[in-house]
Amino acid sequence: MKIELTVNGENRKVDVKPHTRLLDILREDLGLTGTKEGCGKGECGACTVIMNDKVVTSCLVLAIQADGAEILTVEGLTQEDKLHPIQESFIEKGAVQCGFCIPGMIMSSKKLLDDNNNPTDDDIKRALSGNICRCTGYVKIIDAVKSAAHKMRSGGEVNG
Repeated sequence: MKIELTVNGENRKVDVKPHTRLLDILREDLGLTGTKEGCGKGECGACTVIMNDKVVTSCLVLAIQADGAEILTVEGLTQEDKLHPIQESFIEKGAVQCGFCIPGMIMSSKKLLDDNNNPTDDDIKRALSGNICRCTGYVKIIDAVKSAAHKMRSGGEVNG
């Protein structure tokens, strides 16, 4: 069956089988490999994207459920080769170690900061609770989100 969806602002048409996951479309059909498969069970958050303004684990979304949806992936945050303030802050604060979980962390952070431009540590922890990192103690990740919030409040926001 053919589905249509908007991914990172581009209208896309994709042929899918009934059991195809959104994660598979993003990575295999559209070549957006920033979205990672960790557990395949929706527990680790490595495959987190924003779908219709909600954070979702793309490994649990069937492609047909995304028909007509608007999807934002980590690749969609970069505009004109300029990193989003969240991406910049993750690098600057040393929150990126192996990097596998980071796209999901960034997407969860994006949604949080879209809804709350001045989050507390508890707000950040709650927003990232569906994302698991095996390399850090999360301190640098929380610092990166706070730094990104400050940048975005100060006018460092880019579209996306």
